[in-house]
Amino acid sequence: MARRPGPLEGLVGVEGGCPLRVLITGADGYIGSVLAPLLIARGHDVAGLDTGYFRDASLGASTDPAFPTLDKDLRRVTRDDMAGFDAVVHLAGLSNDALGQISRRVTYDVNHTGSVRLASLARDAGVPRFVYSSSCSVYGRSDRDVVDEQSPTDPQTDYAVCKVLDEREITDLATGAFSPTFLRNATAYGASPRMRFDLVVNDLAAAARTTGRIAMRSDGTPWRPIVHVLDICEAFAATLEAPRERIHNQVINVGRNDDNHQIRDIATCLAEVFPGCATSFGAADPDQRSYRVNFDRIGTVLPGFRCRWSLRPGAEQLRDFYEQVSLTAETYGFRAFTRQRQLRYLLDTGQIDEDFYWTGPGRR
Repeated sequence: MARRPGPLEGLVGVEGGCPLRVLITGADGYIGSVLAPLLIARGHDVAGLDTGYFRDASLGASTDPAFPTLDKDLRRVTRDDMAGFDAVVHLAGLSNDALGQISRRVTYDVNHTGSVRLASLARDAGVPRFVYSSSCSVYGRSDRDVVDEQSPTDPQTDYAVCKVLDEREITDLATGAFSPTFLRNATAYGASPRMRFDLVVNDLAAAARTTGRIAMRSDGTPWRPIVHVLDICEAFAATLEAPRERIHNQVINVGRNDDNHQIRDIATCLAEVFPGCATSFGAADPDQRSYRVNFDRIGTVLPGFRCRWSLRPGAEQLRDFYEQVSLTAETYGFRAFTRQRQLRYLLDTGQIDEDFYWTGPGRR
């Protein structure tokens, strides 16, 4: 099966199991554009839904199999749009911690109200499974050495608050016929056809490639768990294919224990991977989020799953991908690869209104 040799390098198929009809919201996003071909390679019937805010964030040529995608805002989805699917994978949303600085109201409207409404519509339409893309950012600033799924949450941003609220309210929608599962992803990184440079590893690697220097404004001491985008997608696939009793109404951290890193150590690793790159660090980080996460549970709930990528080979993949696409400083600075800058651009040019709805004819 044809695929991108760069962003999707490492994609593997799995034989066996019953093909599912899966709707992916946010199918044109950073994770969705990797997940859709992976599920197709595993024999599933995939459809997408995406409003198209970030379609300009294209990096590298696409040779992946086509699949139908509904061009529609999450908040305008209907029950009929959900009908006939075996599962919904919910990735769509305003996916950056800083987006609350543009509009807290719209962030809550999309990420919380829209997500809970989507789950309710899926349940009413008879969709058996709903896999929700949550985040380890819900742990926020933790005084514990290591947190797990039973630890208290302490969200520090509007984005993370919405994740906590969504988990709580969608949990209450669970029935004998409707099984939600909540995958709390570590901070994502890795090559994607819809690239993001507002994720720490991707960003620092792009700086190393285009400037030969990683110049951090912070001291880099906070801890973050990281996880490769291909491993996130494998975790979603494994959840969709798992027996219902294993994943029903479960919260699962997605990552690996040895990929909890201080940000300064991530920078140091990247500087080693990109020849000739220098590093420098600043003062104490104003972003007080710092947490280390235990990922033991995912191997128990999904016994066939393990993260295949770690920081060093993931950094090398980014180096090779950036080389393949000839990443330049101009491309690195392009607005579409940064969520906050792209939405500000769409607002400033009048392409979306103050509620983030498209203003042009035919857009939904």
